[in-house]
Amino acid sequence: MSDESPANPPMGRLEAFEAGSRKVTIQTEFFARPAWRIETKIYVGGELKKVHTEEMTGVAESELQTRLNDFHQRKAGELWAKFQGLKKD
Repeated sequence: MSDESPANPPMGRLEAFEAGSRKVTIQTEFFARPAWRIETKIYVGGELKKVHTEEMTGVAESELQTRLNDFHQRKAGELWAKFQGLKKD
């Protein structure tokens, strides 16, 4: 299953928001090699700050898009909550 590229690889996700004077970008992609995995990269002001990875070995191809979407949304939500906590009223 995960030793070759899926016939229909999942589509990645990309979001951006302003945090003060800086732009925060969250990009999630699927990689088939060396093993199936998804990576979410966090950029602040255009600079890569953090990479989160989740292995997809053993996940059915039909579930890849859902897993990618869920992972992206979870990481984006965590980051948004962190920035909201830093915001002063």
